[in-house]
Amino acid sequence: MTSMGSGSRSRQLARVVLVVSALMVSTADMVVAQACVADPAAVTAYPVTAAMTTTPLPDAMASKLDAAVRASLGQAAAPGIIAGVLTPDGYWTGAWGVADPDTGAPMEVGMHTRIGSVTKTFTVTSLLQLVEEGKVSLEDTIDQYVDGVPNGDRVTLRQLANMTSGVLSYTASEEFFMRYLEQPGLVYTPEDLLGFALPGSPIFEPGAEYDYSNTNTILLGLVIEKVTGQSIADVFADRIFQPLGMDNTSWPGTSTEMPEPFPQGITLQGNADASAAPVVTTHWNPSGLGAAGALISNMGDLMTYGRAYGTGQGLLKPETQEIRLTSFAEPAGYGLGMRCAEGWVGHTGDLPGFNTAVFYDTESDFTVVVQANSDIKSGDCSGAPVLPDNPTGISCALPARRVFGAIAEALGRGFSGPLPR
Repeated sequence: MTSMGSGSRSRQLARVVLVVSALMVSTADMVVAQACVADPAAVTAYPVTAAMTTTPLPDAMASKLDAAVRASLGQAAAPGIIAGVLTPDGYWTGAWGVADPDTGAPMEVGMHTRIGSVTKTFTVTSLLQLVEEGKVSLEDTIDQYVDGVPNGDRVTLRQLANMTSGVLSYTASEEFFMRYLEQPGLVYTPEDLLGFALPGSPIFEPGAEYDYSNTNTILLGLVIEKVTGQSIADVFADRIFQPLGMDNTSWPGTSTEMPEPFPQGITLQGNADASAAPVVTTHWNPSGLGAAGALISNMGDLMTYGRAYGTGQGLLKPETQEIRLTSFAEPAGYGLGMRCAEGWVGHTGDLPGFNTAVFYDTESDFTVVVQANSDIKSGDCSGAPVLPDNPTGISCALPARRVFGAIAEALGRGFSGPLPR
C-alpha cells in the first residue's frame, strides 16, 4: 500500500533549502496561536535547573497538590491515579487509590501505563525532526508515500499532523469499533487500520475543517518508516527515548505484555448495560492503536518528555519549536501534534482502560503528568456510560483530565474555560 514519490534530485535539494518555509503557518493562524502561547522564543530558552531532578517541592506546596488530587479523585471514575509536577524549583509525585480493584494493591509511582494518544506527539515530533533534516516537507502530499488515500494528491503532511486532512478516523468505523471491543486479542497492521477508514473518506475537503482522526497519525507513521527505512519502534528509540534517557517507555508492537510494575486498567466501553461491572483491558492487543496510541510509559519518563515536548529542548531546534508553538488554529486549538489552551500545551490519551494527560505550561515552565487506570467518564455525561455512583452537578470529564485541572488550579494556573481535550 505504500510507495515513495519519484521526485527529482532538484526537488530533494530544494527541500533542504526550504525547511523553515515548509514549517511556516499562515499569518492568521499565528495571530490566533500567539494568544495561547505568549512568547514562544522564551519558552524554547527556559534553562534547565538542577532542582528539577534533585529537589522535592516544599511541604506546603506538596500538601496543596495532594489535597487537590484527593478532592478530584473523589469525583473521578478511576480506581487509582498517579500524578507528577516538574517546576524550575523542584518536583513532586504521588499515587492514590488502587492499582488492582480485585486485590486492593495500591497504585504506585513508577507503574507503567498505556498512554494512548500521547503517542501522537512522539509521531509528529519524529516527523518534524525529518523536516529539519530536509528529508520531508510538511507540504508534501500523502500520495508521495502512501497509495490509495482519497484526495491523496491534495492532503498534506501538515494537514495530517494538525487534524484537518478530511480523512476519516478508523475508530469512527462501526466495523472496527465493534471488532476491537468484541475481539480485543486481534492483531492489526497499519494497512488493516487504513482499510476501515479510507472507504469512508473524505469527510470534508483537505484543510476545510478540523476532525480529530487517528488515521492521520497512522499515515504519518507509515511516512516516517518509509523515509527512514526503520520501524516506528526504532525511530522512537533512536530519536526520542535514547536522547532523553527514557528507559521506561516502550513500543509494544503486537505483544499484550506490560512492563512491570503496572496497574489493571478498566473500562465501560462495549457495555450495553451501564450498570455492568467494568471490563479489565490491561492485556488487550495494542496493534489496533499503532502510531496513534500504542506507547507504554511511566511517570518519570513522561515528566522528562513533557518538558522536552513543551520547550523542544533535546528534540527540536528552537526555530522549529517556535513554529510548533504558533501552529494552533481556532476553534480546535490543535496544532502540529499538540493542543493549546490558555498557555498550556500538551496532549491527552485515552483508550479502553487507561487515561493520560501530559501538559506543559509555557508561562511558568511547569510540567504536569497524570496517569489513570480507567477511561471512564464522570459527571454530567449525556449518553456516555458512567458508574452507578457517578457524581452529578459537575462537568463531564475523563479521570486524568479532571485531576490535571485540579492540579493546574492548585499551581495557580487554572482554567477560565473548558479543560483541554
